Amino acid sequence: MLPSMTARRIAVVVKGYPRLSETFIAQEILALEQRDLEIEIWSLRHPTERAVHPMHKAIKARVAYLPEYLYEEPLRVLRGAFWSLSQKGFGPTIKAFWRDLKRDFTANRVRRLGQAFVMAREMPEDVRHLHVHYLHTPASVVRYASLLTGRSWTFSAHAKDIWTTPDWEKREKIAEALWGVTCTAQGAGALQALSQPDKVSLVYHGLDLSRFPAPPESRPARNGSDPLDPVRIVSVGRAVAKKGFGDLIRALAALPQDLHWRFAHVGGGELLNSLKKQAQDAGIANRVAFLGSRAQPDIIALLREADLFVLPSKEAKSGDRDGLPNVIMEAASQELAIVATDFAGIPEFIRNDVEGQLVPSSDWEALSNALNLLARDPERRKIFGAAAYSRLRRDFSMEGGIDVLEVRLRAVTAIPRKEPERV
Repeated sequence: MLPSMTARRIAVVVKGYPRLSETFIAQEILALEQRDLEIEIWSLRHPTERAVHPMHKAIKARVAYLPEYLYEEPLRVLRGAFWSLSQKGFGPTIKAFWRDLKRDFTANRVRRLGQAFVMAREMPEDVRHLHVHYLHTPASVVRYASLLTGRSWTFSAHAKDIWTTPDWEKREKIAEALWGVTCTAQGAGALQALSQPDKVSLVYHGLDLSRFPAPPESRPARNGSDPLDPVRIVSVGRAVAKKGFGDLIRALAALPQDLHWRFAHVGGGELLNSLKKQAQDAGIANRVAFLGSRAQPDIIALLREADLFVLPSKEAKSGDRDGLPNVIMEAASQELAIVATDFAGIPEFIRNDVEGQLVPSSDWEALSNALNLLARDPERRKIFGAAAYSRLRRDFSMEGGIDVLEVRLRAVTAIPRKEPERV
């Protein structure tokens, strides 16, 4: 017997879960749960971090993990493959896979098909819709599983998946999905150019301000003149090329000798050791603290104690870039003055000399100058922090985006089951 066509069960598919760097995904899942949408989480990878955010503990959804590498769970993959052979959608799935493989002849492409076999076989029958975060690898798995089973699917695109996925692949996925959303106007424009414009919508993540304390009533008026009470600068983000932390270390090393400061970085990442060495070689290691990955309460406490938040995002050589980093909005939630680059989705929230100071990406000298001037000017920092907090509350709260997603997801879960085409 088929499930009710008005069943509200949705599978949210992610690359890894839980992940400290993806608070926007956890925030969205929790908010949708709180609006009584029934959700399952399907993850392509097992967690790699011990710490979790309080949001992860509050989420009630069942989590299913696919084989991260097919050879690690061969029997599970074989059961999925044999089951898929008997499905009406097997032919269309293999045709789509073969077209993809000819254009992208990689082991990763084969892994996506194997994961889709497992997902299609193990997905509960009453889950009729898949919503995937990221338009690259996770969306490939979802696309193949959808072709196999006739389930509908939608997507949320973010940053790397928009800028590093080939246009042919994005175009075909957008065409097959019911609809998609993305979190910056820049990203929306890029995807809309590859599809019917109404197929992809701009939906900001926003921030759930109920999870954050009110900003500090006041901050010390530090101006960098006291060696015993230096200006506190902080940044949060993975140590990867697109975050620009190498530029930041150069900018910090170039600050004038009479300015007293300390810098703290939160986040893991592949470039962490090289950044530590860069700070050592620049002679500023005694002023720089790399704190590693931290749960959100620790990050908030650090933001409340800081004087300046900085994020020097840039385009990586691979083409990878940020969207609108949630950490920018988290800093604004504590009325913290922000220095960032005029890049990606950042100017959609921070307007130069209004909510913060923006400098050109990859320009470490301009970044150093902006940090120097703001470090010495506590009154200007106060004005920027108050303006960013006001804009956050007015235009970037979470509720607007969740309203859109709730309406759309409720609509698609009432769509009758789409039978795969016969071969």
